[in-house]
Amino acid sequence: MPATSLPPSGDVPKAKTCDASGMAEIHRMYKVGFGEAPDLVGRVADGDLAHAGGVADQLNLLSVALHAHHEGEDQRLWAPLEERAPACIVHVERMKQHHAELLVHLDELDAALPAWRRTAKKGDAAPVLAAIGGINHALDVHLPDEEANIVPVMETVITQKEVDWFGEHGRKATPKGQAWNSLGLILASQPDGGDEWMHKSLPGPVRLLWRWVGKPRYERHRAALEGR
Repeated sequence: MPATSLPPSGDVPKAKTCDASGMAEIHRMYKVGFGEAPDLVGRVADGDLAHAGGVADQLNLLSVALHAHHEGEDQRLWAPLEERAPACIVHVERMKQHHAELLVHLDELDAALPAWRRTAKKGDAAPVLAAIGGINHALDVHLPDEEANIVPVMETVITQKEVDWFGEHGRKATPKGQAWNSLGLILASQPDGGDEWMHKSLPGPVRLLWRWVGKPRYERHRAALEGR
């Protein structure tokens, strides 16, 4: 169903109640991460288990993150929007449909990864690539729609405390050992390389840890992913 402009409603107050810009910032990670995924899979030589394992870990990280992102919205966003901004209900229903479609493709990816991880064979990569293609197609529809028709309403009816919960929910879902890789992908996905996001979102000590520990690890991770 194509996106439509948000219907006018006197129920939606004009004062800004929160900063929901983090939604688009996290969306960039999914766009970049899944967008480059077919190339990363294609770089794995037939039978190269180590390389396939690293790329599979990256795809699992993205899948877990997107599952958690959507679970958080399903649990804590749609009901408040429907209650506080009734004119947004038509858009919320469309978001739910998008989530259901994406869940099908994410489940396909989750099911296909173990076989490819075990064999690194081109034949086992085919279902992985098919699932990624479905995810990218669905994201191309869903993300701009959500940013245009949901985020502006969030910023008039959702509190900052409620918005902050989504970020914490996503961080808690990060697979063990993947925190630096997750942070690196978020930063690399931002238009300026992540400087603004880092200063807005991370305390000084964490920024220093990123510079001295996280960034070198992430750069090694990227080199391995790309087969360099």
